[in-house]
Amino acid sequence: MHAKTDSEVTSLAASSPPHSPPRRPIYYVMSPAHSHHDPDRASFGGSTPGASPLHPHHHRYSSSPIHHSRESSATRLSASLKYNTYASWRKLQPHPHHRPGNATSSACSDDDEEDEAPIPVRCYVAWFVLGFVLLFTLFSLILWGASKSYKPDVFVKSVAFQSYDIHAGTDITGVPTKMLSINSTVRIAFRNPATFFGVHVSSTPFQLYFSDLKIATGLMKEFYQSRKSGRVVTVAVGSRQVPLYGGGAGLRSRTEDGGPPATVAFELSFTLRARAYVLGHLVKSKFYRRVRCTLRFREDRLGKPLGLSNGCDYRD
Repeated sequence: MHAKTDSEVTSLAASSPPHSPPRRPIYYVMSPAHSHHDPDRASFGGSTPGASPLHPHHHRYSSSPIHHSRESSATRLSASLKYNTYASWRKLQPHPHHRPGNATSSACSDDDEEDEAPIPVRCYVAWFVLGFVLLFTLFSLILWGASKSYKPDVFVKSVAFQSYDIHAGTDITGVPTKMLSINSTVRIAFRNPATFFGVHVSSTPFQLYFSDLKIATGLMKEFYQSRKSGRVVTVAVGSRQVPLYGGGAGLRSRTEDGGPPATVAFELSFTLRARAYVLGHLVKSKFYRRVRCTLRFREDRLGKPLGLSNGCDYRD
């Protein structure tokens, strides 16, 4: 080991830098505008600018009162600008009760206490039309309901057979079978009990059956019956040269076999329909009356009416 000489000690002391006094701590304070949006950014004390590279928005303040005064003025200016911007934005927002797509409703509504303008004429017209429609609908329903209580009365008074004949023959294809010819008259009493409307009356075809075999038909002419009035309608029901085939095996007549007069059970059915125009074609009522009668025909009583006091069934 070599001891250092005085010259070397002197050169080393001259080359080494003098010791600098300790640095005062520097504080980084976050601006109120930034602290409102990012709570993670906090003030750091005793740190250097190089120690916090992740916070570029931090402002460096010294302990001088001039810097504090400038910062407080900037903060107040920023808050004032925010308030003015928010107030302008609120003025541009539409009223919560304002509906652009419902201009008619807002014009006719009196919910807005600040608008004291008179109600437009179109609102009165709309209310009048709506009230008229509601009243007319209610009046029509009342008329329709009242008309339903006036059902027409239908009663089959009698059925008379004018002719009845069964004989052997052939159909249009040449097949041999029994052939039936029959004529009858049906008398019906009809009455309209309504006090404020007339009815138009029609019916389905009158059909005469033997078991399930239809042997005669008839049509009733349509007619009009005024209020509180009635009439007797006569309908001709008959057929000519109807082939019976196997279904008419139970039918016979004394003209065919020369025996005693035949007694045959027939069934008559039809439906009577009545239409009432209570208020023109706006209010109409329809009535249906289905009639089914069982007839006990005797060949020796041709031309004489058969009473049907208990032989008919009437259904609506």
